[in-house]
Amino acid sequence: MNSQQKEKQIEPIISATGFNRAQLLLVSLAAFVVAIAGMRAAQDILVPLLLSIFIAIIVTPLLNWQRSKGIPTWAAILFIVLFIIMIGFLMVVLVGSSLTDFSSSLPAYQEVLRTKTAELLSFFESKGLKIVDQTFMELIDPGAAMRLTSRILTGIGNLLGDTFLILLVVVFMLLEASTFRQKMESAIAPDSPQMERYNSFLENINRYIVIKTWTSLGTGVIVSVWLTIWGVDYALLWGLVTFMFNYIPNIGSVMAAIPPVLLALIQLGPWTAIAVALGYLVVNMSIGNFLEPRLMGKGLGLSTLIVFLSLLFWGWVLGPVGMILSVPLTMTMKIALSSFEETQWLSTMLGGTTQIKK
Repeated sequence: MNSQQKEKQIEPIISATGFNRAQLLLVSLAAFVVAIAGMRAAQDILVPLLLSIFIAIIVTPLLNWQRSKGIPTWAAILFIVLFIIMIGFLMVVLVGSSLTDFSSSLPAYQEVLRTKTAELLSFFESKGLKIVDQTFMELIDPGAAMRLTSRILTGIGNLLGDTFLILLVVVFMLLEASTFRQKMESAIAPDSPQMERYNSFLENINRYIVIKTWTSLGTGVIVSVWLTIWGVDYALLWGLVTFMFNYIPNIGSVMAAIPPVLLALIQLGPWTAIAVALGYLVVNMSIGNFLEPRLMGKGLGLSTLIVFLSLLFWGWVLGPVGMILSVPLTMTMKIALSSFEETQWLSTMLGGTTQIKK
């Protein structure tokens, strides 16, 4: 589509609203600010809802598989709900105590880290390299990553009070998903461009989230085993952190690796910390840089800058859980933009250089 065709599409909108281009841009920006402010104010409702949508998308293939085997919809949904409850219970049993212990031990860990940092700086100073002063020491806080991780885990733990609401929304979404396609085909012609874009959007969203979930789960399991081998405390907790942060490409793997590496340094010494760091590097390089691109395709990527900005933006809007959901939410926007010819250029600007296959 050339620029003249785009202008012809925009002109009716401008004439209908009575605004010129500058006024229309300002109104759009104002609407965007109001929408973001509303999302931030409705954080307590929006976060459980988004998490419910996220879970529903992940388990939809399981629902479809059960229905293809002739299992009634109600029985398939009941099995999925019981499966989700079992996973949640195992997480609470296996990780809950570790999170409590880690949170209570966090001040002691931070103090040890400050002591070790001061010793390292004193060593350099004794060799004639005066690197920092007291002001700079206050800025360099090696325990910041641990505090950030603790805050995110605490924010996710606070969602346990909304477990019933989340499960209820998931159930209704799965019930709706079983009939939604038929409703769409009744409202829109099956061979129309609108239905093609709708099918492409759903297929790409489902494929991205399911593949990302499985690769994140594999990464978390491997990391837990690796940390257990080296004897690092709270190995299951760090595996869970790795699973969640793996939804954030590039940046997430670094954020997930820093706390266990620092803990290995405190607990077992520098050589073990180096071994733990190398394990994280190998796992994330193998899965993040080789396996995921082969499964997803280049069209389902985001630039590192967009990943970082989305992390800050959604973290500010939705809190700690928003940081975990930041990339899936941004990827949803990217796939939606790529589904329309008029907005494909925006999708390209967000990351991938290859158009998503329709």
